[in-house]
Amino acid sequence: MIFTGKHNEKDPQTMNINTFTHYPRLLTILLPFALLTACGGGTNSTPTNPSDNTGPTWEQGTFEPSENFAAQCENPRIGNSPITGVAYPDKSGSELIEKHWQRAFTNETYLWYKEVIDKDPKNYSLFDYFDQLKTNELTPSGTPKDNFHFSQDTAEYNELSQSGISSGFGFDWEFGSNTVPRELTVRFTEPGSPAAAANVPRGAKVVSINGVDFVNDNTQQGVNALNDGLFPDDAGTTTSFQFELIDGTTMSVDITSADINVTPVQNVKVFDTENGKTGYFQFNTFIVTAQEGLIEAFDTFVEENVTELVMDLRYNGGGRLALASQLSYMVAGPNQTNDATFETLRFNDKNPTTNPVTGQSISPTPFYSTVIDYNEGLLTNTLLPSLSLTRVYVISTDATCSASEAVMNALRGIDVEVVQIGSTTCGKPYGFYPTDNCGETYFTIQFQGVNNKGFGDYADGFMPTATPNFDFELPGCEVEDDFTTSLGEPEEGMLAATLEYAATGSCPVVVSGNGIADVKALRSDQSGLVGETLIPIDTPNTRRDNFVLQNKINQPIIQERK
Repeated sequence: MIFTGKHNEKDPQTMNINTFTHYPRLLTILLPFALLTACGGGTNSTPTNPSDNTGPTWEQGTFEPSENFAAQCENPRIGNSPITGVAYPDKSGSELIEKHWQRAFTNETYLWYKEVIDKDPKNYSLFDYFDQLKTNELTPSGTPKDNFHFSQDTAEYNELSQSGISSGFGFDWEFGSNTVPRELTVRFTEPGSPAAAANVPRGAKVVSINGVDFVNDNTQQGVNALNDGLFPDDAGTTTSFQFELIDGTTMSVDITSADINVTPVQNVKVFDTENGKTGYFQFNTFIVTAQEGLIEAFDTFVEENVTELVMDLRYNGGGRLALASQLSYMVAGPNQTNDATFETLRFNDKNPTTNPVTGQSISPTPFYSTVIDYNEGLLTNTLLPSLSLTRVYVISTDATCSASEAVMNALRGIDVEVVQIGSTTCGKPYGFYPTDNCGETYFTIQFQGVNNKGFGDYADGFMPTATPNFDFELPGCEVEDDFTTSLGEPEEGMLAATLEYAATGSCPVVVSGNGIADVKALRSDQSGLVGETLIPIDTPNTRRDNFVLQNKINQPIIQERK
């Protein structure tokens, strides 16, 4: 995950992934009036805002249209949006009205609205109320059904989604543990970032930050200092890091935070193999700026007559669904995608034929074959390069999520063989329309995507196996992430396993990398901490990060106007 330097926001609890995109403002949406009787009740907490003592009244199970509460804000914005140039619609209102909008919008558009317990908004703060407006049900494996529910400051969201710029050091982190004994490992550094300039290598583990023991300090003062060092609020803040490298040596370096340009497509390479030319690229996030990088990569692959392709999606948590469609087309080509569906969205049972957010009739997303003007949401007439492959190799981890999984699912829906090397993906066939109200953009699950064959049931992830028996099982090998070698090198463990599988059709006998340490084993040695409360540091999974790398963003794309 790319560390952004912000840590004082409420994040989803279980996300190990991250990054952005702009979606046109859906500020005031006229939706049908609905009544729903739900179970549950309020809490014993008290209102946090005195202004909530007056305003709309709550009646359990009775809902007004969300448009009745939209843009009635406790702190209304003034002026024009820097993105659209249009005046903000905000009017004077209250936090209570904002919470009633959250409640009504959830009831209208949330995929599992029937599983939300209807509670009195007066008993919650604004963000706490939204946090609980989700299902508490579990997947068949016992994990929470909805781990993807969050909100983000609209100004930050717009800035990042448009530019792919964030403030931080440029590290992409792997968290082994955020409590003693802590483990934080560098997965890679963003090109051109302060971290890259400092030559911090993949696999480096944090030992200390500004002289504080990162691994073992369990004091509140120490944890506060670690958070301040890891998560500076602004660019220009210098932090002293000490790392332990793969070879056991240490590295001490001072790094100053800066604005980081995210590079979605990295390490584009072509290998000469026994099977011919094999293309490889590392793809980290489906943001708008990725379109150019993908086109350049596939232009290279076409020029080099690539016949096998490895897509390294191990750290790609998702993003733009339209970009996922474009990537899938570039893999499969025109013949296999002609008249086929990339993905069809299914909404809640109130909306079997109509999109509850846009009000439009539900229509399948095609395999987009041309360049897209994402600022306008328009198709152009410029054809994308393509390889017309019938097989593709995907390197995956549990950080492979959302739009990345949609690519895997869509290709399988048109009978392109997807060989999976790595570990089970995150399991997110769901997505949403980021929706602004009063300066906060809300992300609440609104649809499930299914492929050309109608399959979309992979809530526990796609799983590599030697003998697939179920639709969520893919041919391939379970391989640990290898931190001993730079990404894109043919000796790197997961890529090496992929190339061997491509050559032999079987998994390596032994694939051992230097991955994340067994934190449970380490903790068992911390006898001095028995009975002591372990104080966690903040994780780098800010809502900004989670937005880019863990969420399927749907933007309607229309034909270029003549």
